Amino acid sequence: MAEAVFHPPRRKRRVFESYEAPFPVDVGGKDFRLCQAEIINNNVIVRNPEDIEQLYNKGYFGKGILSRSRPVFSISDPLLVAKWRGVNTNMPIITSQKYQRRVQWAQSVLQEQGLDSCSVSKILESYTKPLGLPFCRGAGAEHTGDSCSRGGPGPGNAELCRRSAGREGAQSPEGHSQHPEEGGDAALDPGSGSKDQEQEDSKEMAEGSCHRDPPVLCGCEGKQSPEQRAWEEMDSRECAPEYVLVEEEEEGSSCPEDGSTHAQENLVKKEVLVCRKNPFRIFEYLQLGLEEAFFLVYALGCLSIYYGEEPLSIVKLWEVFSEVKPDFKTTYMAYHYFRGKGWVPKVGLKYGTDLLLYRKGPPFYHASYSVIAELVDDNFEGSLRRPLSWMSLSGLNRTTANASKELMLCYLIRPSDMTAEEMSTPECMKRIKVQELIVSRWVSTRERSEQDEL
Repeated sequence: MAEAVFHPPRRKRRVFESYEAPFPVDVGGKDFRLCQAEIINNNVIVRNPEDIEQLYNKGYFGKGILSRSRPVFSISDPLLVAKWRGVNTNMPIITSQKYQRRVQWAQSVLQEQGLDSCSVSKILESYTKPLGLPFCRGAGAEHTGDSCSRGGPGPGNAELCRRSAGREGAQSPEGHSQHPEEGGDAALDPGSGSKDQEQEDSKEMAEGSCHRDPPVLCGCEGKQSPEQRAWEEMDSRECAPEYVLVEEEEEGSSCPEDGSTHAQENLVKKEVLVCRKNPFRIFEYLQLGLEEAFFLVYALGCLSIYYGEEPLSIVKLWEVFSEVKPDFKTTYMAYHYFRGKGWVPKVGLKYGTDLLLYRKGPPFYHASYSVIAELVDDNFEGSLRRPLSWMSLSGLNRTTANASKELMLCYLIRPSDMTAEEMSTPECMKRIKVQELIVSRWVSTRERSEQDEL
């Protein structure tokens, strides 16, 4: 058998991050962190932002459910829009169209829960009404507590809201306004104003429209247990109301000094920033593949996976994942093998294979190999997961070559005397041998020219 030639991986032209570590564990053990995840709808979800950062930055495990790979949805949120526009506030700024879209999403969630249209309208109307801001400083203009206008046609009309309602989650009293001369730099007292009304509104929305993207369940159901104390902070963060500044346009008339312009030119469009509560909050979570999740639990010991209120043991996870995915044992053995060799395996579904192998990680290099894993016996016989004909193998090889990768067949060889009982635990991997085979397309003209040179 000819020995395969190793081709160095293609490095990406633009790399915007630095390489931290191959695994989310500390070698010395000082900064070891036990991350937590949960199984919902046959998916393994990590919700804690610190755990997400730990698992993805060190080893590139999982992917963001709202992003292509790296979970960056929470980073590119409307808070950056406020910074770009020069507004000194810690509240997100969104357009009126986006806010109305979120109101519609909250309306659909409430209707799915069996509420009638009248109740839904009252809940949303009470929850999304304008709220008061501490104060707004403009260019020679006074503002009310309900809104702050921003922008006319010229720079002189640019009136920006310079203060928000304190830290995130603070209660802003309704209908209360302070001018800079009266309030100074003091923030509003969270206990003043209509705090009871805010709590009632929050309670109504917690019952109805506290929504998360599936498969993550809503954390407002109130079920807490000692095993789930790690989720309490996440639940309170997600159920707390979020205040946003909504960009709304209003028509205002202004009389020119000379009185020589037309009437339609007297109408000046102003963008008003109105403080409202966000009725539909979106959170991004890290979704782990079954192979990735089991590797973190079994090989590294840095992840605990919960189903309901109890964490699952390694043997139970092996059994559950095998039921969810019939070929899990085969794909995990291949994943475990290549992770141990220093590669970063990812799902190869878009190229028709089981795994894609990256050096260091997807941000640095393109995938080098597309892997198909098969579990066979000592004689390389067995029920193959995907038997390849010459036509399918040629098409798969051409697809892989067009993407500048190589096709690899990974054979997991188990002893003939291995029983089904031994395969029921991950300890069976100790007796498994691995044989890789790289498939390359034979070009007759190239081979003939090389023979002529010899």
